[in-house]
Amino acid sequence: MPAFGRPVRELTGLAPGAVPWRMLIDAGEPVILRGLARDWPLVAAGHQSPRAAVDYLMGFYNGRPGAGYTAPAEVGGRYFYADADLTRLNFDRESVRLDDYLERLLARLDDPQSPSFYIGSTDLEGYFPGFAARNDVLGDDPLFAHALRSIWIGTRTIATAHHDVSNNIACVAVGRRRFTLFPPDQVANLYPGPLEPTPGGQVISLVDFDAPDLARFPDFAQAMAAAQVAELEAGDALVYPALWWHHVEALAPFNMMVNVWWNDVPAFVDQPMNTLLHGLLSLRGRPAHEREAWRALFDYYLFGPTDRAIAHLPEAARGPLAPLDAMSARRLRALLLNKLNR
Repeated sequence: MPAFGRPVRELTGLAPGAVPWRMLIDAGEPVILRGLARDWPLVAAGHQSPRAAVDYLMGFYNGRPGAGYTAPAEVGGRYFYADADLTRLNFDRESVRLDDYLERLLARLDDPQSPSFYIGSTDLEGYFPGFAARNDVLGDDPLFAHALRSIWIGTRTIATAHHDVSNNIACVAVGRRRFTLFPPDQVANLYPGPLEPTPGGQVISLVDFDAPDLARFPDFAQAMAAAQVAELEAGDALVYPALWWHHVEALAPFNMMVNVWWNDVPAFVDQPMNTLLHGLLSLRGRPAHEREAWRALFDYYLFGPTDRAIAHLPEAARGPLAPLDAMSARRLRALLLNKLNR
């Protein structure tokens, strides 16, 4: 894909364990940390060869079956839909031993007619225990107490623009990657597809970034103007906030990436996507004037200053409006379940 968008801001010279992660995320923009993971053993193995990188990683593998995604050569590594109705996907998913699947990949690495091979987000602790301790950029920062560390492996693949509900640190370990990123307010200009099925669990843009059809998707031109692009080599890391859309191209014949997802909220806080789904059930079908009235209530209770709705209330009367803790979150969840199961 021809790159478009202004370059993502870069920082250099930061060492693992000494990165001001919270400050970077609070800035609300993506940032490249050049060379942050350059001293990883996996990066060193990848500089030798794809075989060396696979052998190093498999030294941690516990044999647990995982998911392998294979797409025919003619789709060009773009994991997408197979039909205009957006009801079928253009790749196969199978449960595999990851070592066997990577042997299949390596055997076809120099074959121009090879299908695309892809191992998506795979939990490091669940499949490769001990790997993260030797290939780490986080140190002992308590911000990441509940973080999820994953690995991504494949040939030249394209993860079509999508968003995640968590903040992300993406570390390129082997190969090269290009991220094209869009702020959350570009959602309409990216023409999201259906809530399900989706290629990887998240809604994706329907625009073909290699050949944007601006007659069908005219507002994508506005998204292009708002885009930022990050070109990453092995050892580089990219940090970006939750809900930023990102289109990810693996550019080398063989690629590995390690990422960290986290949210700076307590574990008892629920997923906002559940709120959106409930909104589809409870709000979308109402008349426009009612939806506007509910928008005002949501602004008051949810999106405005956090203490505005309780400042004039006695503490004993605040109920669900009071700041959440683990116990009050449990009570609120039980109240919701009781109302939903009517």
